[in-house]
Amino acid sequence: MTSTGIDMKFEIVVIPVSDADRAKEFYASLGWRLDADFASSDYRVMQFTPPGSGCSVIFGKNVTAAAPGSAQGLYLIVSDIQAARKELNGRGVKVSELFHHAGDVYTGPDEPYLFGRVRVEGPDPARGTYRSFASFNDPDGNGWLLQEVTARLPGRVDTDNTTFNSSTELAAALRRAATAHGEHEKRTGGQHDENWPDWYAEYMVREQAGKELPL
Repeated sequence: MTSTGIDMKFEIVVIPVSDADRAKEFYASLGWRLDADFASSDYRVMQFTPPGSGCSVIFGKNVTAAAPGSAQGLYLIVSDIQAARKELNGRGVKVSELFHHAGDVYTGPDEPYLFGRVRVEGPDPARGTYRSFASFNDPDGNGWLLQEVTARLPGRVDTDNTTFNSSTELAAALRRAATAHGEHEKRTGGQHDENWPDWYAEYMVREQAGKELPL
């Protein structure tokens, strides 16, 4: 059922850090936008927003009573996980190798943000949406996960709107559409499809909405 009430936009996650200046330097090094840095005699709060994100993080001094490093399972959704990992590594961030999950085998409470699944080295063999990951930590040990999402599950997005948050995300969607369209042309006898812009558009809209893709 779709709600018709007041919009409630989730915009802020508080992360606990021990050194506000060190954390500020780290998150700035990721290429995230600094939105605010307010301070008084007894507190300091900073806000950073990842590129293309509608949600931001805040941290600082006397912002939260949580232990530094206790924030885990902070998901960063990307359309191309290999490109995202390469960019972060280029910024000096130690990012894990790509991995996927072997199944729902419980491994204990040490990594609850992985839902108890066993890590298997490398991206998902089929590069299925939601299935490929990489991880990194900030200087305090707060844990971040990169997750590759190329198509949303049904019901996760407004099917009346198709949006891309950056030129990089749009380019990745176009590349996936181009690959799929190549297979489409093979199935139709290898003839050039003059209506390829319409096919691309339909593919990209359906992919983002989690609908059945055109053949």
